Amino acid sequence: MNTRAVDVAAEVTATSRWSNAFFTRDVWAKIFAGLVILAAWQVGVAAFAPRFVAKPLGIIAVFPAVITDAAFLAAVADTLGAVLQGLSIAMVTGLVVGIAMGRVKVFDRLLNLYVNGLYAMPMVAVLPLLATWFGYESNARLATIIFAAFFSIVINARDGARSVPPEYLEVAKSYRAERRYVWFDITLHSSLPYLIAGIRLASGRAMVGAVIAEFYVSLNGVGLYILTHARSFKHNEAVVGVLALAAFGLFVEWAMNWVMRRFLPWARRS
Repeated sequence: MNTRAVDVAAEVTATSRWSNAFFTRDVWAKIFAGLVILAAWQVGVAAFAPRFVAKPLGIIAVFPAVITDAAFLAAVADTLGAVLQGLSIAMVTGLVVGIAMGRVKVFDRLLNLYVNGLYAMPMVAVLPLLATWFGYESNARLATIIFAAFFSIVINARDGARSVPPEYLEVAKSYRAERRYVWFDITLHSSLPYLIAGIRLASGRAMVGAVIAEFYVSLNGVGLYILTHARSFKHNEAVVGVLALAAFGLFVEWAMNWVMRRFLPWARRS
């Protein structure tokens, strides 16, 4: 019995060592690939591009000054604040509409065509109309963000509501569960993996919508910061703004993965 326990412990230790070794190799491979890309970028731009084109060494040189600049921090706060506000509105409304479409055939037949059509519509085509309707101010940016994120939430919530195992609903029906329990305790919880996938898509689309709106309406934000510095040939500073947007995307991805690991481990295994 003790020998068996020792063997199991040794096997677990060996597996852990192989896992740690693989993780270390994976991290170093990513670092190496990043350094190769940066070196190729630096050499290629220095050899073939005009001097004002952004280079890694130039970006590193201006990075501390940019991220401590009050104007840049205010731009980041404006953009991220609008994105979070728009995402919150899109999540609540999109979840209600999506689950209704997934569980009620009448809603699906009425709205499916319009949801799919508007989801495929380019945001650039809608932005001039939204700016005219909501004014050339922050309301137009918020409307664009909601429009960009809403349909991703709806489509994924709808698919999640449709994927609820029939046996769950049959058990609830056999026990005469009230409708609110069927909707919120069964349908909503079963749809959470789909909803998280929708949030991943919606966050990226929302960020794109915010930047496009800032370009078009000339609102203070990361989009206008990038556009202004690109037009004034300060490309290194503009790239720092782009990196800020990329960091937000990575943060959302990390947050969604954490939620899946922490609260939905069964969804990752399925």
